Amino acid sequence: MFNGWTENVLAGIQTLNQILTAGIAITAFSLFLYALTFNLRDRVARSFAIILLCVVVVFTTEALQNKTVSSWGIDLLLRLQWLGIVFLPAAYVHLSDAVLVTAGRPSRGRRRLAVRLMYVVSVGFLLLLAFGVLLGPLIPDAKPAPHLQRTLWAELFTAYYIAAMIWAGINFARAYSRMLTRLGRRRMLYLMAGATAPALGSYPYLLYGSSVAAQFPVFFWGISTILNVFVGALIVLMAYAVAFFGVSWPDRVVKSRLFKWIMRGPVTASLALGLMTIVRRLGVLVGDPYSAFVPLTMTVTVLLFEHAITLFYPLWERYLFFGSDRAELQIFQNMEERMVTQSDLQQFLEAILAAVRDHMQSPSAFVAALDGDDLSMIVMAGNRSILGQEGLSGALEKLNGNGAQHHEFVWGKYWVLPLHQRKRGDMDRDEMPPLLGILGVAHNDHPIMEHDQREALWLLADRAALALEDRQLQQHMFRFLEDLQPRVDMIQRMRAAGRYDTRASILNEALPPEADLANWVKDALTHYWGGPKLTNSPLMRLQVVQEMAHEYDGNAANALRALLRKAVDHVRPEGERRFTTEWILYNILEMKFIEGRKVREVADRLAMSEADLYRKQRVAVEEVAKAILEMESQMR
Repeated sequence: MFNGWTENVLAGIQTLNQILTAGIAITAFSLFLYALTFNLRDRVARSFAIILLCVVVVFTTEALQNKTVSSWGIDLLLRLQWLGIVFLPAAYVHLSDAVLVTAGRPSRGRRRLAVRLMYVVSVGFLLLLAFGVLLGPLIPDAKPAPHLQRTLWAELFTAYYIAAMIWAGINFARAYSRMLTRLGRRRMLYLMAGATAPALGSYPYLLYGSSVAAQFPVFFWGISTILNVFVGALIVLMAYAVAFFGVSWPDRVVKSRLFKWIMRGPVTASLALGLMTIVRRLGVLVGDPYSAFVPLTMTVTVLLFEHAITLFYPLWERYLFFGSDRAELQIFQNMEERMVTQSDLQQFLEAILAAVRDHMQSPSAFVAALDGDDLSMIVMAGNRSILGQEGLSGALEKLNGNGAQHHEFVWGKYWVLPLHQRKRGDMDRDEMPPLLGILGVAHNDHPIMEHDQREALWLLADRAALALEDRQLQQHMFRFLEDLQPRVDMIQRMRAAGRYDTRASILNEALPPEADLANWVKDALTHYWGGPKLTNSPLMRLQVVQEMAHEYDGNAANALRALLRKAVDHVRPEGERRFTTEWILYNILEMKFIEGRKVREVADRLAMSEADLYRKQRVAVEEVAKAILEMESQMR
């Protein structure tokens, strides 16, 4: 009876261990994809991705091993498992070196060369594994699990593995000693603690402890299960620490994205896999090894858990990651969800015009907004030909001579209703609110309205005025955000630069590479007179742009436009403008970007082919980039 109880406990522990092993493989693969997606450009993240890939190989091959696999299959899986093991030492040294560089201790060449030699040594062990020298034959009936026989080369690899992990640990400790902020030290501790998980959990200890494990199988599988729990948790902790490297997002954004990624990926997949395994094992006990409940369990688990994440995640995000800024961030979230876009505004105004036409039995109606000194058509419904060819200028002229706020007037075949901004508290009682636009309604040659019609029409006009007022406010807000975005980006990048290396000067960033600068200049010149490639240009981060912005009332877009103009003038030869060879570069810049002419027109004017024009244009843009780089260097 005691032996039966022990066998049941052992079977339960083995099942749990198999679930945990598969869960670690899923978690590592998910975090590997996260590293590839968000911060692969950073050296720390790249080296961490290599470690995760090794962990995926090790734990996936281990999870696939069970009693249903033949001996040759077990042998193949165990050797594939070593494909991940042999590269772990080099990956750990690579990661520790990258962390040390980030902490302000750059390599003078020796550490980088040593990292490369470590990868060469790992490739050498891989070749030994491929030729069957690193490990001996499979011991299929070994207890508590089949394993490969160790050789002299396996002993040498073990020494290499331990030495590499000690070296990596020393580098981590050196990086920790360079942390001057409490936050940096805490995250470095997370990284060091998490780094122990793959190092301790991936090595095949049955090479040395098979005899002890065979005598105490419950103890062995229990320790293995506990170790897998720690490995899974510490890999997530390590990923959390690495997630802050190479990104300029605020900390709350990094935490929120990683948490959501883990919940939707590893947690959901591991939970579904675990429940499927339990249902299948219960089916074996009742004589049905694979029932319809297995796929049903997987489907229901995934759907319910994904639904729960969608339902409760905003609440978790608000209370776990927003901190003391909860009220401000809640306002931004509500603004994002409730923002009235151009399409939303048009749909609303179309609904108002439909109600106007229905109420007045009008064949045509329109809403026009006042942009500067001109009216621009926003929405028009019905017969457009009634408006004629003269446009809206006549309506605006007649409107300017009419000072009443709630008084419609006749303009051609239309009633025109002025749409004014709502009165604010700081306005005088008799002061006329600013004009936003007009509402035009065709009157079918009967320009007299009944009292009820007039009241209803003005009610609809007030709603249209409200929409135009919101449109105007949002346009001001968008322009403000466009000017603010480059500065916020710069602050975030400087803040991110000081996360780990507080000795780095976050006030003087490295000058951008000339090739990148040329691409940025070309994009900005393409939208020289306005557009996202100008307002969102990385050139906004240059100190020379920030200084020039003071001359333009803080408008960074105008400052960048002035800088481009100044750089283009650097390319201009002395003397009066001509269309000769020495003026080609300047003429291309002036005609193509400043004057906005078409490529064909510029090519004809300069008597060259389009292909030759593009080649000369590239040279001209590079000259502009050099001029900007020189101005930035002088500013710094």
